[in-house]
Amino acid sequence: MYVKVAICLTFAILLLISCSIYVGTIDAKSYFFPLLQPPPLRLSLCATDRPLRVYMYDLPRKFNAGMMDRGTSQVAAPATVENFPPWPKTSGLKRQHSVEYWLMASLLYDEEEGSEAIRVSDPEMADAFFVPFFSSLSFNKHGHVKTDAEADADRQLQVELLEFLRQSKYYQRSGGRDHVIPMTHPNAFRFLRQELNASILIVVDFGRYPRNMSSLSKDVVAPYVHVVDSFTDDDPVDPYESRTTLLFFRGNTVRKDEGKIRVKLANMLAGIDDVHYENSVGTPKSFKMSTKGMRLSKFCLHPAGDTPSSCRLFDAIVSHCVPVIVSDKIELPYEDEIDYTEFSIFFSMKEALEPGYLIDQLRRFPKDRWINMWMRLKNVSHHYEFQYPPKKEDAVNMLWRQVKHKLPGVRLAVHRSRRLKVPDWWRQKR
Repeated sequence: MYVKVAICLTFAILLLISCSIYVGTIDAKSYFFPLLQPPPLRLSLCATDRPLRVYMYDLPRKFNAGMMDRGTSQVAAPATVENFPPWPKTSGLKRQHSVEYWLMASLLYDEEEGSEAIRVSDPEMADAFFVPFFSSLSFNKHGHVKTDAEADADRQLQVELLEFLRQSKYYQRSGGRDHVIPMTHPNAFRFLRQELNASILIVVDFGRYPRNMSSLSKDVVAPYVHVVDSFTDDDPVDPYESRTTLLFFRGNTVRKDEGKIRVKLANMLAGIDDVHYENSVGTPKSFKMSTKGMRLSKFCLHPAGDTPSSCRLFDAIVSHCVPVIVSDKIELPYEDEIDYTEFSIFFSMKEALEPGYLIDQLRRFPKDRWINMWMRLKNVSHHYEFQYPPKKEDAVNMLWRQVKHKLPGVRLAVHRSRRLKVPDWWRQKR
């Protein structure tokens, strides 16, 4: 009998020890009470290689594609991949502000391979929210017509869009911080722009934006869509000698703000044999002449326009003409990934206006260094191509990757705003 008791006690002790070891290797509370466990931590998107998951709002066509086709401007149904119109070849200068169109088109295209962003149908799965309002096209369509009715049409679209967003629980949830809104024309969304200053804005520079509205910390700088043809067969035996013009500029010389330097440069550069500096306006004929001129030039001048940047820089890049940038306040696309000094030359406005200085520096520029820049231009120019369907590493995919880079800062701001009980002390004057 005692032997049986001893055996039972030994077995019980061994069982207890085994259970202790087993229990020590698991979280008993999570095993028996799984509902009491907190949700798993959401890792930073930048720590993963997966594409950005974007939810695109189903806005009526009047906010986007309807502006391109009067016959569908009042259709309530959103645009789809089947009825999305191609960008018109006769759009002229409007093309330079068409980033909004290409971003929307990329989300309509149902192909994940090589894409930096994919569209999701469930907003709960989204990393970011895209607002497909063609604010630049709206200004180009309505704002240039100086009548109250046309101006009101642009304003009314902005009013209706804000009403729509404020009713969205996802916009309310983040205060709009994770919403991506293109505004590449300097006058895009001009009436109510300040109402969206928490969102990720897609801009070409910060020339018309106050510091409390737009900044590099939250917004994405996009390239203009180039209007000259891309140089796809640029492979001469001696690229330096094949380009006979030293410096090329063709564009409007009457500009505002820093762009007033264009008239001063015109006077300084007049009469120099191997410098082409010409006043022109954007017409199909002008684009063809600019395409030819840039391809025959070693350097292409890029002075500031009405704002610190202009389309001319990106025309030069796809023409493999080394950009000469004269703009003290310019910001450049993808600059966290691309070093522009590898293929561009920068002059301050003060340096550019010093008599003879700019031309003297260009004449003394080493041929081998220029060739290295020319080769670098050929290697990076695909990053400035907007196309449908989008291609790996093109402008659209580069921009979505830039949006992805902004999201950790967005989450930081959202998380802080949820726990603060007083106005943000960090923004207060100290």
